[in-house]
Amino acid sequence: MKKSKLFLLAIIVSFFSSVALCSESNIYKKIDLFGEVLEKINEEYVDEINQSESMDSAINGLLQSLDPYSSYLSPDNFQEMQTETSGEFGGLGIEVSMESGVVKVISPIDDTPASRAGLKAGDYIVKINNIQVQGKSLTEAVELMRGPVGSDIELTVRRRGERKALTFNLTREIIEIQSVKSDLLDKNIGYLRLTSFNENSSQQIKKRITDFDKEKNLKGYILDLRNNPGGLLSQAIKITDFFLDNGEIVSTKGRKSSENRRWFAKEGDLTDGKPIIVLINYGSASASEIVAGALKDHKRAIILGDRSYGKGSVQSIIPLRNDGAIRLTIAKYYLPSGTSISEVGVTPDIQVDEENDDFKIKTETDNQLNYAIKLLNG
Repeated sequence: MKKSKLFLLAIIVSFFSSVALCSESNIYKKIDLFGEVLEKINEEYVDEINQSESMDSAINGLLQSLDPYSSYLSPDNFQEMQTETSGEFGGLGIEVSMESGVVKVISPIDDTPASRAGLKAGDYIVKINNIQVQGKSLTEAVELMRGPVGSDIELTVRRRGERKALTFNLTREIIEIQSVKSDLLDKNIGYLRLTSFNENSSQQIKKRITDFDKEKNLKGYILDLRNNPGGLLSQAIKITDFFLDNGEIVSTKGRKSSENRRWFAKEGDLTDGKPIIVLINYGSASASEIVAGALKDHKRAIILGDRSYGKGSVQSIIPLRNDGAIRLTIAKYYLPSGTSISEVGVTPDIQVDEENDDFKIKTETDNQLNYAIKLLNG
């Protein structure tokens, strides 16, 4: 009996070893096949190609087949990302990703060429200066959109609900983001508009809350996260903590145990438990969704507006031997309820369609903001 068990164990080990060898063999066959395809292209394609650029495109294609946020950075692109280029290049003020081979607008940033021209979250950029985006990597498309300050650019856009393509003419600018705007609405509501999560956003929010706290008849707060594409996770955690007295804020889970982390609120609600309404829309992504989702799960705020974008993943920049790098998704965000934001987003407690895209404080046509003011005023 003992011998038969040992014999069976040997067969099982042999089987799995064969499977592993077979799998490894298939990978090498695929690598050989790729080399053969590249060779045929080099020999037979109608135009002469740059093999180095073709390899870069292949690497980027592999990464972008994983998700829209993973990509390859060539040595030049990686160096540009690490180097300050203030004053040399201008931008449009849009957060973008790649979807179905074209550039998708996650969110236009307030008071930038993109927002003033009328670009919207969810728009698909199909041409840049009449150059087709289809087939290009996200990095290549972003490079086409960059240029000297004051130079013009034409974007051709496909938008849901529009039969014809839309054309936008923009002038590049240095993008200086004022991440926090505030105002006292109806003399009793603290309005906080957060356009991004940068290094000093939490300090600015804290100062505004402290200023509002001096108002005797303050009824509550409106936190406007519409068209906020996200930013630093650390800032999202700090800002969420301002409105909570305890409990989990967010967690991350990845394949490596080192990526499995949890963040909790510290004791002390800066707003003394006053009512909060959070405004979100399809342009609210990443860090915005962490704040809105955590406050919703803890029933600390009413979430009002449209469903958010659904970017609930963590990217890491990993250097390569060729002095380039890859941007790779290494973990996903999870709300206190245990649900993932990724590709789902945050669903508002109250669905209110937006009537304008200016998001100016006290805009008469801002349906969502007016609804929030009525709620807080009872």
